[in-house]
Amino acid sequence: MDRRLVEHAQAGDREAFAGILRALGDRMYATAYRILRDPDQAQDAYQDAMITAWRQLATLRDPDRFEAWVRRILVNACYAEVKRRSRWALDADVEETLVDPSTTSGPAIHDRDQLERAFRLLSIDHRAVFVLHHHVGLPLVEVALTLGIPQGTARSRLHYATQALRRTLEAADAADASREVVA
Repeated sequence: MDRRLVEHAQAGDREAFAGILRALGDRMYATAYRILRDPDQAQDAYQDAMITAWRQLATLRDPDRFEAWVRRILVNACYAEVKRRSRWALDADVEETLVDPSTTSGPAIHDRDQLERAFRLLSIDHRAVFVLHHHVGLPLVEVALTLGIPQGTARSRLHYATQALRRTLEAADAADASREVVA
């Protein structure tokens, strides 16, 4: 992120902040979506985070750390969104359901569906660590700083999230195999 752009935004320049949003917006929304697994919740969390970032921009001490700072605000907004909507809506994303059969095979759709179901079973804490590490590409030290947790906790959550995903996917594969044997 361009330091001067952040400094201009800190001085109240709305156009500079809009430039920051254009540069980071898609990545921030994608992070929120991968944590929350719901496009509406992700959009709400993203918007809340960006409003909070604008309002608290003057408190940012190091403009070079803007992206990490706003990522932390976003993750906190995701946690708040989960609390606001205590139960999950199982909405199917239209783009994922309307897949061109010539480009995607049946097993690929099935695998993606199993992974989505397994991911939804993870707690928000485990999802956040998994997404920040594997999707955003942050090292565990940075994940821990972003979430405000000890490094050992971040490591543990990533381990348990990976184990839970693996167990759920293996159970689904075993169930599919038993259905094939019966049929």
